[in-house]
Amino acid sequence: MALDLHAVSVGTYLQILPSILALVDKAEAFCRDHGHGAEALCDARLAPDMWSFAKQVTSVAHHSAGAMQGLMGKGEFGPDLSPPPAGFGALRERMADAITYLEGLDPDTVNGKLGADMAFVFGERRMPFTAEDFILTFSLPNFYFHATSAYAILRNQGLPIGKMDFLGGLRMKG
Repeated sequence: MALDLHAVSVGTYLQILPSILALVDKAEAFCRDHGHGAEALCDARLAPDMWSFAKQVTSVAHHSAGAMQGLMGKGEFGPDLSPPPAGFGALRERMADAITYLEGLDPDTVNGKLGADMAFVFGERRMPFTAEDFILTFSLPNFYFHATSAYAILRNQGLPIGKMDFLGGLRMKG
């Protein structure tokens, strides 16, 4: 059986992205209900040397829609070193844009990239992959890392969220 690159990439991203979008909404409501400004959670971190909630959220979008844009384009992907947007509205927009882009990808076009060259490029460093190895060994692990970190930051800050707030729409049989 051939690998369904669309299902393992786009399908997986679209399972989790709406959950992260909902976490942004919950973070905003928490700040409002507790009299905090957006920065109370947007700037929150698990450790001083880790990225903030806002950067984790933008990294989720980058390692999903951004990775697929690279695959569908020049076959290159690099880090997003820009500062995260300030505020929940901009984070919500970033997530919505990622979802819209991914929903618009044609499965046959994505699956047609099997075996294609793909590279992670950062300055002079170039890490060559096949499309499927890029998705399975680089993009998805980074995507889950940042999604989990965003969730964990909010839990650490006292938001009443649980695993079901993370898992999203499971692709169940029948």
